[in-house]
Amino acid sequence: MFRSSLAALLLASVSVNAWAAAPAAGAAIASGLVAHRAIYDLELKDASERSGIAGMSGRMVYEFNGNYCEGFTTNFRFVTQIDTGDNTRVSDQQTKTFENIKDRKFTFETKSFTDDQLDKEVNGEASDKADGVTVDLTSPQAKELQLAESRFPTEHMLDVIENAKSGKRFFEARVFDGSDDGDKALATTTVVGKLVSPKAGDEADAGNAGAFAKTAFWPVTISYFNENSKTDALPVYRMSFKLYENGITRDLTMDYGDFVLTGKLAKLEMLDKKPETCK
Repeated sequence: MFRSSLAALLLASVSVNAWAAAPAAGAAIASGLVAHRAIYDLELKDASERSGIAGMSGRMVYEFNGNYCEGFTTNFRFVTQIDTGDNTRVSDQQTKTFENIKDRKFTFETKSFTDDQLDKEVNGEASDKADGVTVDLTSPQAKELQLAESRFPTEHMLDVIENAKSGKRFFEARVFDGSDDGDKALATTTVVGKLVSPKAGDEADAGNAGAFAKTAFWPVTISYFNENSKTDALPVYRMSFKLYENGITRDLTMDYGDFVLTGKLAKLEMLDKKPETCK
């Protein structure tokens, strides 16, 4: 499952409390994020025999809007056609989130379909307090959970950008994005490469970045682990992408272990950003 910082997103001894310690810096970086809708074409790069996947393709749409004062909204849709050799099925994941960084609140709603039939619906809200993250789930069943302190998806993306700009290449964080059953956070490690200036003949999807095609970017890889895994355990999911300072991403690689997908930026549309109204 694609993590919603695009998810969702590192270990230079950066504490997961670093954001709370520097809200002014966080607000400044958040103001640099641009409202946009990005469409990615998905293709199967590799699949093990164990995966049972003979072929896979699809499309992902990621829409991001909002501001630091009033919060950020994300609408995300991930549709794939999966060929197992014996049959073909269509998987459709639709996610909506709202994240208020200032008040440290996060709401999430995900619906997962197979061949137009609803498989699962997960929704709830989370708040980050002094003693950790409280999650109030309304489905798949109503319950309240208490988790360790975690970053929310946009917070985590801002952490990545802040560390990239300061030259910190490796750090870790715990992230809660409401994915899967919405009942756990994942441990993450992120590696940020050096800032890269694009060159003529760069990847095909660079041209679809519009005005940002000639803008420098960071290559980023984020690995997600079950929180109770041993330190040498394999990640449950790994994502690599090229990240612009404004939060736009392209040239995605999504590694699920048994299979790997690539996502090339097919279209980028800039949206009207909501005005800041902080008091």
